[in-house]
Amino acid sequence: MAPPTPSVKGRGARSNATSRFVSAQREDFDDGWTVEDPQPVQLTTVALPDKARTIITRNTSPDIPFDRSINPYRGCEHGCIYCFARPGHAYLGLSPGLDFETRLFFKPEAAQLLTAELSRKSYRPKHIQIGADTDPYQPLERKLRVTRQVLEVLQRFRHPLTIITKSNLIGRDADILGEMGKAGLARAAISITTLDRKLARSMEPRAATPQRRLDAVRTLTDAGCPVTVMFAPVIPGLNDHELEQVLETSAAAGATAAGYVMVRLPLEIADLFQEWLKTDHPDRAERVMSLIRQMRRGKAYTADWSVRGRGEGPLADLVAARFRAARKRYGLERPREALDVAAFRVPPKAGDQMDLFG
Repeated sequence: MAPPTPSVKGRGARSNATSRFVSAQREDFDDGWTVEDPQPVQLTTVALPDKARTIITRNTSPDIPFDRSINPYRGCEHGCIYCFARPGHAYLGLSPGLDFETRLFFKPEAAQLLTAELSRKSYRPKHIQIGADTDPYQPLERKLRVTRQVLEVLQRFRHPLTIITKSNLIGRDADILGEMGKAGLARAAISITTLDRKLARSMEPRAATPQRRLDAVRTLTDAGCPVTVMFAPVIPGLNDHELEQVLETSAAAGATAAGYVMVRLPLEIADLFQEWLKTDHPDRAERVMSLIRQMRRGKAYTADWSVRGRGEGPLADLVAARFRAARKRYGLERPREALDVAAFRVPPKAGDQMDLFG
């Protein structure tokens, strides 16, 4: 196989290997003519409707603090090279590489499906996580407003929610999230991986700049929605030295809590990430992977529930200790109150008879 292909303008992945579920595989090779070939055209984003039958996804993972989630989109134009959702595109017969960033799917009937599910007599509320897989505020959301419509449904039902993003577009919905936050029905989390604009542009090419994410923290906080800053992922040898600075700056912007996740490289992400390191950070590529393997039993990734989000070993322990100290120093360890499930109600539909005694 040839060395990693040149960067495609504005994209994170450097290749587009075939889905592991497709029998006919393709790979790049060097035919000797690469230098003479014209530069590849800039890739465009294609968005297709996803005809989902349900909108709430359930999980039983012991290391995840919620049992249900909503993902308005599949694939993500932000193009974060480390995104753990990339392998999911393989199930669609597409590549976790560039296809994940350019072949996107949205759920146009998300609001209707959610209304139907929450209206069932058998439904019992627990908080719903929005954006557990791909970002609910990627660029498509400005026009499609699928996430906005989901939030409007949850607001009508007084249903508790948490939401995570790395986009300042979340500030558009501060009217909903602020009102629900004040009522104990909503919390937001904003991922700030680095304060270095150059590094952010490299590993998160179409996500909001670090400063705009900090602005979103302030916007939501001022509106009344509590905000957790997520230093995620921690990539040793690349951004781990910024941990304390990110937490300090986020606290100054109004964040009230903090979390972190160690970089995860399951399945195809390991190769995609290493391709990216070799093209964007060749001077530290070997060291970064060596440090990652030190926390993953000599491998690029370990999937055990108990360690996949934190890693293990001396280096992982050091990051954990630094995080705890910084969280305490900057006042980001305030206890988070449970969201209010008792406020949930099914709103009356047009034509329903009112309850005179309710």
